[in-house]
Amino acid sequence: MANRKIIVYIATSADGFIARKDGEVDWLDRPRTAGDYGMGAFFKSIDTILWGRKTYDMVVRFQKEGKDAPDTSGIKNYAFSHKPPRRVARGFEFVKEPIKTFAKRLRSQKGKNIMMMGGGGIIASFLDAGEIDEFIIHVIPVFIGEGIPLVAPSRRTVPLKLLSSKKFSDGVVRLHYAVCRQPKKSRLD
Repeated sequence: MANRKIIVYIATSADGFIARKDGEVDWLDRPRTAGDYGMGAFFKSIDTILWGRKTYDMVVRFQKEGKDAPDTSGIKNYAFSHKPPRRVARGFEFVKEPIKTFAKRLRSQKGKNIMMMGGGGIIASFLDAGEIDEFIIHVIPVFIGEGIPLVAPSRRTVPLKLLSSKKFSDGVVRLHYAVCRQPKKSRLD
């Protein structure tokens, strides 16, 4: 079996949000530092991106408006929704199957690592299914007060192991965590 990791690669505000309540990410528009925060190198390590429906809709809207959207050419793109749109953007495939089934099938195929783009709902679903291996979080030095959290709220405790951290000259901090696998509870626990 291939050893492909599913890695959440994302930016959050300093108060833990990935977007404003309305989905806007205007607070990400900032001068970039040299080296693009390692994004170019990361994109070379993946060949697949997983998207939630709202994030898919945002990218399609950005493309229509001519805004800066991720270049996903040459990358396999899967979006998750129980109600896919009638017309799917070029280069995307919608997934309806259970996460465990999909992830097992995807991991068994030859390829590079897999990026989880977000949003918070799909990240939570994959996390709760035990199908996220790592988080690479770029903390942007700004508070936005309210918004969409990195992981949709639920009663969960998921321990993380810090693999690395890096501070950039503009105050952005990259945190790289492994998700610690928790042993399955027996019926006697």
